[in-house]
Amino acid sequence: MQNHTNAQAVLTDDAPSPIATPTRAAWLAVLSVAVGSFALVTTEFLPVGLLPSIAAELGVTEGIAGMMVTVPGIVAAFAAILVTIGVGKTDRRYVIWGLTATLIASNLIVALSHSYPLVLAGRALLGIGVGGFWAIGGALGNRLVPEASAARATSIIFAGISLGTVAGVPAGAMIGEMMGWRMAFFTASAVSVLVLAAQMWLLPRLPTTSALTFAQLPALLRVQKARLGMLATLLIFIGQFAAYTYVTPFLSQVAGLSAKTISVLLLIYGAAGFAGNLIGGWAVARSVKNSLIATGVIMGLSAAAMPLFGATAAGATVLIVVWGLAFGMMPISVQTWMFKAAPDAMESGGAVFVATAQISLASGALVGGVSVDYLGVSSAMVVGGVFALAMAAVITAWARDDGKPLAKLHAVH
Repeated sequence: MQNHTNAQAVLTDDAPSPIATPTRAAWLAVLSVAVGSFALVTTEFLPVGLLPSIAAELGVTEGIAGMMVTVPGIVAAFAAILVTIGVGKTDRRYVIWGLTATLIASNLIVALSHSYPLVLAGRALLGIGVGGFWAIGGALGNRLVPEASAARATSIIFAGISLGTVAGVPAGAMIGEMMGWRMAFFTASAVSVLVLAAQMWLLPRLPTTSALTFAQLPALLRVQKARLGMLATLLIFIGQFAAYTYVTPFLSQVAGLSAKTISVLLLIYGAAGFAGNLIGGWAVARSVKNSLIATGVIMGLSAAAMPLFGATAAGATVLIVVWGLAFGMMPISVQTWMFKAAPDAMESGGAVFVATAQISLASGALVGGVSVDYLGVSSAMVVGGVFALAMAAVITAWARDDGKPLAKLHAVH
């Protein structure tokens, strides 16, 4: 399956590609990784649009069903570090193949399971793929094409993430509405099979001459500004996923919307997020601090206002659009802050940052789930809003305005 890619130069960590202009095969390899990122994002957040039907069939509360987001996030936090260190100098194409294979297995286990603990086991397997991919796969753009085209390659890979947010989750919700939630996971598994086949066909050899060690991990934490960025990441991710994980039950129970209408609103949310991504790129070019503060305030107020103004279709639609814009701004604002804070430590500390983001995601879903089960679904919106506003307050109080970023970065959802 590798015949036509073997002609490509072998890419190593230490030697830049001698090819000045990327070949068609190189761009196809980049595209295969981008489609993999799309499949990952879609699978990770697939339960968000399906929580009510999953909870009803498996006989659990919607707060407990939210563990389908929490569990892979927790596992991904550890996998980001353990996989990165554990694979050592293994050819990165084999690593990516293995991580993509976890998507296939995870979706099949969930789709075929009638036991909720087994469903969670399948989702835990997904966590290995998610954590490992973001610690390794996100850095492949500058290895698959020459340095001059690396930024474009990276943006293509991250575009798969945005597309997964815009189209993947609402598409899963629509499939679940028409053919049941299990078919949504079967479909995700089938897509993952195609992704794996494309990667096995298109990815060139990606050997590496160095391996990450545990001693290198704390590099990011030694930088004060990076520690502040990690705190901001913790607060904003908890806020986002405490509320977003339970937005479907809210729209169903409080706003009284049909499953079809909710699917449309999820699509609108994703489209607003894509626009927010562009706005975030403009904002961080002027002030990363102000971009972070704006993200926290907009997200916090729109989420917290859902119980007050989101009980009607019109009110929910307006708030979903505003919230989506903030969601799109969130990753590029956080990522730019971190890269500015410690550009030399991000390579060694990247796994720590991924772990922080994933544990925050998992904690958000968990906090929201507890709130839903004890205080009602509307409370998750308020809790999420409070955490987001807390992030804005922390940056306002402790961050210095740091001017323009060192380099234009691309968002990671």
